Amino acid sequence: MLSPSASDARASGAWIAPLVSTIVTLPIALFLFGLVGLSAMACDSCGGEEAQRYSQSVMQGVVGLFLGLVVAGVFLVVSWVLPWRQRNAARRTVFAVLAPCVLGLSYVVFLALVARP
Repeated sequence: MLSPSASDARASGAWIAPLVSTIVTLPIALFLFGLVGLSAMACDSCGGEEAQRYSQSVMQGVVGLFLGLVVAGVFLVVSWVLPWRQRNAARRTVFAVLAPCVLGLSYVVFLALVARP
């Protein structure tokens, strides 16, 4: 019988990076979702063309943020489903770290897309 190589050995503690990332990413995503929802009210006193321009820019920003949320979710799922072997430890950590970073980047994209009233 062949013994597994060191890179094929089961990684102890492989669940730590995805768990920490999940604990950090999900509240950030919920906070950003609420913040973006409230930002639509920033132009309640606007009228006519300005309100329409702001509304369209907010919708574009929401699409950008939503895409960022999807990418962050994919990174979280990938960090959890990678085989729990030593050779995947670095990849798992990278995906786990990228998930909350993508949320920050997607919020910056949202801010760049929204035309301020």
